[in-house]
Order: sequence, then structure tokens, then C-alpha cells
Amino acid sequence: MKRNISHSLRGGKIYLIMVYDINEKRVNKVLKIARKYLNWIQNSVLEGEISQASFTKLKFELKEIIEPTEDSIVFYIMRNTRYTKREIMGVEKGGEETII
Repeated sequence: MKRNISHSLRGGKIYLIMVYDINEKRVNKVLKIARKYLNWIQNSVLEGEISQASFTKLKFELKEIIEPTEDSIVFYIMRNTRYTKREIMGVEKGGEETII
């Protein structure tokens, strides 16, 4: 059962993790768009706090680039980071800075 949580998050910020598997031809464009809104963490993974309006813009911009029959993007949406914890094994990639 799919649940649309956007109505319950309206107006506030959410914590978002974006994971993608994009054809090589489009991967750089997708990364460039996503980095306007989120922090790059490692290959094919970004995360960060984002407003609902910015999340809508992000999805719109990505929709213009991806090929739905070849590409995949998964968004993990959380209301906040209160119940999340990140643990890293090995090399830490990316960082906390959003590059615009």
C-alpha cells in the first residue's frame, strides 16, 4: 500500500535520502541537479534537510532528465533526524556542504 505523506509534511522541512541508479549518459546531470538541494554523501547517494517546496522542485527537475524505462531514483523521506543514526565503515565520501 502506497502512502502519500506529502500532505502531512506540508510547510515544514523533511530529511531526505536520495539513492539513484541512472544511465551513464544522464548521471552527471542528475547529480548536478540533486547537489543544488542535497549533500552528496557517496556514489549515487545524497541526503539533507529540504523544504516540501524544494523537494517538489527537485522531483520536477529530475523528471525532465531521467528516462523512466531505464533510470531509478528512490527517496527515503523522514520528518526529522531524531530517530536516525548514520554509521560509516571504510572511506567517508562526500561531505556536509551543499554546492550551488
